[in-house]
Amino acid sequence: MSMTTRAAICREPGRPWEITDIELDEPKANEVRIKFFAAGLCHSDDHIQKGDARMRFPVVGGHEGAGVVDAVGEGVTRVAVGDHVVCSFIPACGSCRYCSTARQNLCDSGKNASTGEFPDGTFRFHLDGEDLGGLCVLGTFSQYAVVSEFSVIPMPEDIPFEIAALVSCGVPTGWGSAVYAAGVRPGQTVVIYGAGGVGSNAVQGARYAGAKNVVVVDPVEFKREMAKVFGATHAFADAQSAHEFVVETTWGELADHAIITVGVLHDEVIDHAIKVVGKSGQVTITAVGNGSVVAPSGMLIGYQRRVQGAIFGACNPLFDVPRLLGLYRSGDLKLDELITRKYRLDEVNQGYQDMLDGNNVRGMIIHEH
Repeated sequence: MSMTTRAAICREPGRPWEITDIELDEPKANEVRIKFFAAGLCHSDDHIQKGDARMRFPVVGGHEGAGVVDAVGEGVTRVAVGDHVVCSFIPACGSCRYCSTARQNLCDSGKNASTGEFPDGTFRFHLDGEDLGGLCVLGTFSQYAVVSEFSVIPMPEDIPFEIAALVSCGVPTGWGSAVYAAGVRPGQTVVIYGAGGVGSNAVQGARYAGAKNVVVVDPVEFKREMAKVFGATHAFADAQSAHEFVVETTWGELADHAIITVGVLHDEVIDHAIKVVGKSGQVTITAVGNGSVVAPSGMLIGYQRRVQGAIFGACNPLFDVPRLLGLYRSGDLKLDELITRKYRLDEVNQGYQDMLDGNNVRGMIIHEH
């Protein structure tokens, strides 16, 4: 049997999100059906819609989400019907080479993120006889979705769904980029390029790790102001001004870390980041785009600089998502402040326009049932 669910889909690159009713299959073995209550408007979905990143179309959008387990297939052990859950945009099987060595962000089960296809080669979303994949095999822009149990993490029932949805992607990606991928240490100087939904959390991670100077570069005044709410010590509209400040405040030693979390990665920001870090400094690239690491080898060798890519902030979702929610409960992590505006599902295109216009740190879809 199947059910009908309301969802935002993109039929082909460049076309706006379309709200329509689609069919959803019952969960198969080791799968669960989730009734979503909140879904985050992450920039990655906009990259897919614009055609900046590869994806099978048509696609059901959304990879940040939280809700309640509505049904389970045979063999499910991680969650039960009625559990409140948050989704992990990279599944964690727990047993592959990477999960078993504390690198769940690289789990082999994440291989179908760009197709939305389940391991058996089938799909759970359908429209007029056509198969639709869910982004990251999720599709949180749907009221209901069937996903692998590897992609869900139980959460306490007192955590609001819109808060939990934030830790599906943006919060751990940013926070972990500073704490894990960069490995920020107390007293260090960190420069963060881009203060949106990911960059704001890189700021929080750097401050929590003990950085002395957390320097933000963002052309949008609103985001620079919000960055200071999240712990930035200094904020600049352009990279050159930030560079001059770093030279002055470190007496020419330059920064220990540069973390790139801009909306669209490009060559210029990578160049700025490499130049702003000093001896044994590291550039951590989290942003998505077409930027290339182009630098004279002497710049890397002479200063022993490192360039590190990062996905999911090098987090282990089964451990770090509950950990981050615990930090929120204790007041050590600001999450309420990240949500600038809430939208209905049929306002998804407006939500992304607001993001592109620099009006939001993070927009949030609140599903109506």
